[in-house]
Amino acid sequence: MNNTNGPDTSAQSEIGAVQVINAQGRSPYVILCEHASSHIPPAYGDLGLPEAERLRHIAWDIGARDMAIALAHRLDAVLVLGTVSRLVIDLNRPLHSRSSIPEISETTVIPGNAALSMEERTKRHEQWFCPFHETVTAILDERVARKKRTLLLGIHTFTPVFKGERRPWAAGILFGHARSYGRLFIEALHKASHFPVAENFPYQIELDEDYAVPVHGDGRDLPACLVEIRQDLVADETGVTRWASFLTTAAREVEQTFDDQGAVD
Repeated sequence: MNNTNGPDTSAQSEIGAVQVINAQGRSPYVILCEHASSHIPPAYGDLGLPEAERLRHIAWDIGARDMAIALAHRLDAVLVLGTVSRLVIDLNRPLHSRSSIPEISETTVIPGNAALSMEERTKRHEQWFCPFHETVTAILDERVARKKRTLLLGIHTFTPVFKGERRPWAAGILFGHARSYGRLFIEALHKASHFPVAENFPYQIELDEDYAVPVHGDGRDLPACLVEIRQDLVADETGVTRWASFLTTAAREVEQTFDDQGAVD
């Protein structure tokens, strides 16, 4: 397991634009982790940022990668990991979104992203964004062809404080059309963890600011939701293991409910 507080030191040049783990997983869950990496490819230098900025939340979701990998192994689920920092391009934002390639993230100016040409924006989109989502599409298409039931689950983390505002919730479940699925997850994760779990927090799914749930989930009529865990709760290996266990218990309960009741939205 990588150090959740340190840099992402995986060999990104060998992995390429996307990494798939447990591709033959038998679980109905397909897990996505777009913000798994703080890696900035050499071609982009340091984007004009000091190391401290390149390793904090604006660059990646701290703890999410390790938590997603642990969850995928526990559930025997396929996992799709992003391999590039969201400071280069955010894999969960449509290209037209201002936060797709941010010039400012929270209150930090990103000099290397200032006044980019459409050619450069398109290049990043084609090099990093497209391979990730083409991989997800291929996985989902293959499951449809095999008539294999699919539950989509995104793994993310959020900061305890955002622009001076404290966020007391331990976790949030975000969803669009899949209301029953999302609310089942809220109940199951609260039951498993005994922590408060909020609905559509710390933000809401929006077409202009989100990609995975609206496109891969709602766009296909698949149950889809996004999990957000507060970063201080997964800041070390103990926390990651603990919340991976909570999520495993919750995911199995939600899966069983769908099996028993055929839950619909």
